[in-house]
Amino acid sequence: MALIDAGLRGALIALLALVIAALWPRWRHPRHAAMVQLGIALCASLIVQTVSASPWVERELACRPQAPGVGVSLGAAVVFWLFARAVFEDGFRLRPWHGGLWAAVAAYGATVCEWGSWWPGWVILRAIPVTFAVLGLAAVVGPWRVDLVEPRRRLRGLVVGGGSAYALVQVALRVGSGGGGLSDNAAFADVVLLLALTTLIARRLLVPRAHSLWDEPEPPPVPAPAPATDPQDGRVAQALAVVMGEQRGYAQEGLSLASLAERLGTPEYRLRRVINQHLGHRNFNAYVNGLRLAEAKRRLADPAERALPVLSIALDVGFGSIGPFNRAFKAETGLTPTEFRTQALADS
Repeated sequence: MALIDAGLRGALIALLALVIAALWPRWRHPRHAAMVQLGIALCASLIVQTVSASPWVERELACRPQAPGVGVSLGAAVVFWLFARAVFEDGFRLRPWHGGLWAAVAAYGATVCEWGSWWPGWVILRAIPVTFAVLGLAAVVGPWRVDLVEPRRRLRGLVVGGGSAYALVQVALRVGSGGGGLSDNAAFADVVLLLALTTLIARRLLVPRAHSLWDEPEPPPVPAPAPATDPQDGRVAQALAVVMGEQRGYAQEGLSLASLAERLGTPEYRLRRVINQHLGHRNFNAYVNGLRLAEAKRRLADPAERALPVLSIALDVGFGSIGPFNRAFKAETGLTPTEFRTQALADS
């Protein structure tokens, strides 16, 4: 069993190193930099965890030599959560406080020898990976319905969901083993699960056809229905153009993919495909808000509507309140609606 365990750990380390090598050229990719950097950090953390969690290390080394490995392994929970966010949040950016959070969690894990058998310390030690696994699952479930990129919905959901499940299983194995360490059988199960998950990720990353997961085309400047190979898709695209253009369907507050699909009389999967593949959008909410903001900008720049309050325009184009409207408007233009109106009317 010991030789098999060592062989599996060696294979896992080699596979993780291969994934790092595959990700490295995309380190500064304009759209995927955060996801790539966090993916590399996660793989590096898992290499440390693979070594530090081996039965020989946990059995033969004293607490202090193991402490740095415990810290890095615990910090991997934070990296996983951030990776999940980077996968599913198109506008995600790494912030300095993210690094501070990782450092705090890793430092806590590295001080495991200082608080020894103090039971609240062990509770916190086990609660941290569970907490971040749940946060990782939330990052998957939250934007799942509005995500329009089918490869990302299928593969990335599986990968991140599998990672959350693995983290929960790992904690359960350690709690069940007693004393915080893993028994030989539990350690073997742990490395088998992680190897299976990593193999799935590596297969998708290293096979050439998987590159489409990274290199989605940018949305066109002015969304317009493109010719569809599927006649039904073409009909849906035309109906969508009427509903969201002439009929201002986007002005409906709380508009969802499901309600729009019902209005068009088409399945959600087909509508999702049309918006993504023929209009170039990756997120349903971003698509709808783009249409709302386009009308808002036209009306704010119209001298005939100078006296109309900004709030009235925000509500009329479909925003439920002024707060989300202001945030979305400034994110797109760099100006508040009032600043935009003042500048546009002055230019006119």
